[in-house]
Amino acid sequence: MSGGPSPAALGGLLSGAVDTCLGFVRGLDPDAAVEIDALRRREVTRPSIVVVGETKRGKSSLVNALIGVTDLSPVDAAVATSAYLEFAHGPRPAARAFVPGREDPVPVPVDRLRDWGTVLGRLPDGTRPPRRIEVDHPAPLLQYLSLVDTPGTGGLDPAHTEIALAAVERAAALLFVVDASTPFTRPEMDFLIEASKRVNVVVFALTKVDAYPGWRTILADNQAQLQAHAPRFAAAGWFPVSARLAELALTVPPEAATELVGESRVAPLQHALVELAGKGHLLAQANVLRTIRSELVRLDLAAGQRIAACDPDPSEVARAREERAAVAARKRTESRQWSLALNTETQRARVEATGRLRTAIGGLQEHFLTRIEAARGETLKNLPGEVDQALHALSLRFSHDLEFRFRKVAERTLAQVFGPQELQFVLQRINGTLRHALATRPRREGGGADNMMIALSAGGMAFMAGRGAAAGASALGAGALVGGGLLIPVAGLGLGLAAGAFILYRRRVASDRQQARVWLREVLGEARAALADEVVQRFTDLQYALTLALDDAIERRLAQLDAHIAEIDKALAQDKASRAKRRAALQSRRDTIRARVKQVDEVLSRARTLSPAPTSGTATR
Repeated sequence: MSGGPSPAALGGLLSGAVDTCLGFVRGLDPDAAVEIDALRRREVTRPSIVVVGETKRGKSSLVNALIGVTDLSPVDAAVATSAYLEFAHGPRPAARAFVPGREDPVPVPVDRLRDWGTVLGRLPDGTRPPRRIEVDHPAPLLQYLSLVDTPGTGGLDPAHTEIALAAVERAAALLFVVDASTPFTRPEMDFLIEASKRVNVVVFALTKVDAYPGWRTILADNQAQLQAHAPRFAAAGWFPVSARLAELALTVPPEAATELVGESRVAPLQHALVELAGKGHLLAQANVLRTIRSELVRLDLAAGQRIAACDPDPSEVARAREERAAVAARKRTESRQWSLALNTETQRARVEATGRLRTAIGGLQEHFLTRIEAARGETLKNLPGEVDQALHALSLRFSHDLEFRFRKVAERTLAQVFGPQELQFVLQRINGTLRHALATRPRREGGGADNMMIALSAGGMAFMAGRGAAAGASALGAGALVGGGLLIPVAGLGLGLAAGAFILYRRRVASDRQQARVWLREVLGEARAALADEVVQRFTDLQYALTLALDDAIERRLAQLDAHIAEIDKALAQDKASRAKRRAALQSRRDTIRARVKQVDEVLSRARTLSPAPTSGTATR
């Protein structure tokens, strides 16, 4: 879009609004402010454009046309994308699949993406479908941005909505794809509204315009629907395209391709995305401000509930007292059951993690014993460095595996303790208690005087937060609320050889293969023991923290209900004048929140200049 503030001026506006409004949120909800601040501090790398839309709207075909490679992202009338595919720049085509439960990505031949990334693909026996596949390609467009092709929302599998929203978490902007056969559907509109709570800029592509001569009518209808149901996007850029013509142009002689490329209209969209990627830092700031706005709306709704309590319905007291009695009764009768459930989940995850560690160390030992058998001279001399690198890589993979298992333990346990509605009230307190409990546990360092072979750095816990998914829980159900709103402790491990291992190798081994085998078994045995001990300690920490968090959350929920009941009782006991005074004070606070929302909206309206302008001939108003 033309006009508006310069990039420097807009950056100042966005930064100032973020600082001011984040400080305001911090005064009302410190936990929310901490998580938004973590989002603000996230490193900005190559901007990611996430391609979203309903099933079979032509997203994958459009991705291929944008990249300029036929059939790179799987396309078939009978096949739907089941994982999200992230296309990034690389010197040569390559792909890696991230499979749940696997500690490292699985290399995938690029010509087998259909098998790994679609619901009808044929995976190796015993392999779970991946949730994410990274694809490298030297295409020129990918030098400026990465493209993420997501599963279709609604339609064939509503669970794909969760995968698509997970991909949206790190998006700089969305490319929303609809086709020219029919206007917006209700699921498309719902998903757009949900996803745009976290992303400020959305670009629209209208596909298959070559197949539907009346596409301009559909475009006008879509713009009218946006004006009615999502006016924020009423002036957004629309790009009518034909991926089929663009792909056809790749298969014909150059003299014939020029006209097809022009008719496909893909080039203007490519240029718009490159221009958009050049504003990556501003897009990131606008997305943080959009997230702050969503939090302010939540606080506004909470203030409205408190205002309503000033003129309460007597039946609300009965309902609140019933809920309070139910929570208290469950605490008395089921606390033992909750403790056993947490212990069972923790022990099961610990055993699984230890088993995977044993397998991984065994694999390393087999690999290096084979290397020793074939080693000669300099190769045998370099063995300690190679083992050190392999152990470090193992520790990084194992950290990610532990984070995955921690998340599963927390999800399963919370689902047994709280219902979906209760989780909305207790998640913030659980997060706060987890943060405090894990941060105050003493830090442990391995590789002391009793372990001269292995250096294990077991740093303190960090956290991964996902308020965005919790904010959209109404669309995704309780599973997304637990998984997205919970702060997950991440076990940061660093493993390698201590100086003693290198010294011992030089003194004992030299060119003796038998001594090299003995050294290797000692080193890997020490590594396994050190990591196994750390696994036990990490899961002990997690169980301790979750036990405290659950107990505290239940007590806090009871206190919340007591306070709510007291507020209603107080309102019923007060005379009309007193209730009016209290209502006025609460209304003043709500007005302040709404003033902040208005301030944010004013800045975000200035940020509309970040959106690319529609191509000529598509603006109907």
